Amino acid sequence: MTADFLVTAFVTLFVVIDPIGTTPIFVALTRGMAPARRHAIARRACVIGLVILAAFGLFGEALLGFVGISMPAFRIAGGLLLFLTALEMLFGRRTERRSSQAGTSEEDDDEDDTPEDDPSVFPLAIPLLAGPGSIASLILLMDQSGGTPLTLSSLFAVIALIYAICYLLFRAAGPIERGLGPTGILVVTRLLGMLLAALSVQFVLDGIANAGLSIGP
Repeated sequence: MTADFLVTAFVTLFVVIDPIGTTPIFVALTRGMAPARRHAIARRACVIGLVILAAFGLFGEALLGFVGISMPAFRIAGGLLLFLTALEMLFGRRTERRSSQAGTSEEDDDEDDTPEDDPSVFPLAIPLLAGPGSIASLILLMDQSGGTPLTLSSLFAVIALIYAICYLLFRAAGPIERGLGPTGILVVTRLLGMLLAALSVQFVLDGIANAGLSIGP
């Protein structure tokens, strides 16, 4: 039973967190960054995502209920925030902002790691690596685990393994970027912007549906 449950948990969380699908987004969001800074962002995003998901796994819906936030509301908020990033990617605003910083000195370049230009917390950690889908899935898995210490510790080990895979894939972002080239990155950025926009809308629609509201005729 434990082995079957862990396989189910791994497949479920791997599909929802989607390390493979998030890697091209990481490449687009960190385009042109130095390898050291890119690795730091990858490490920070994975650690923050792991901590957030572990916190929700331990406290579940009580964490949201404490501040009066329902899971549908969390889905809608995550979708709206993700849509803003999708717009940046679609219209190249992030690239333009980095281009405007290219004329600064090399010393200023070293200080370029500003919070507003750091995608590790948003949108990488939240809501891509630890979003409403993964949080809801983990809460359901916690309910199915039976609450035994062995099962719970094994479930958290599965979560840590998935984020380790995320980090390794993010570390390979440099070769991926070189393989695509500037034109390929531009095309992928626009395409992923469209996919992110669709994903954000789906988050909102799921939140509305889970809230028991109807958007049909």
